Amino acid sequence: MSQGRGSAFLPMVMVTVISLLCLLVLVERANAATYTVGGPGGWTFNTDTWPNGKKFRAGDVLIFNYDSMTHNVVAVDRSGYSSCNSPAGAKVFSSGKDQIRLARGQNYFICNYPGHCQSGMKVAINAI
Repeated sequence: MSQGRGSAFLPMVMVTVISLLCLLVLVERANAATYTVGGPGGWTFNTDTWPNGKKFRAGDVLIFNYDSMTHNVVAVDRSGYSSCNSPAGAKVFSSGKDQIRLARGQNYFICNYPGHCQSGMKVAINAI
């Protein structure tokens, strides 16, 4: 089989397309914002209104600063957020300095220590 002048064209196009896709991913991450949940006071009681007025995007990073001996962060679904219950298999963060990248759509987080979520230690964030 002989190869003509155009035989290198297709692999070159594929490399270019793959390179552009990689560049888009890097640009999206570079544009990601970082938010400290609760502001200077950190992840504590009555933070449920902290997201009000903020615009979040998929890929943004939430930083949860808290005392790991008395609090945690649990990623939950809408039901877990509303009921203040952690479903089986929920991801629990407990470092006291957790960094969580937002997924597109609704993101829900609670503290599952007894009474904490009910005292407003929860946030619901919609990332576009």
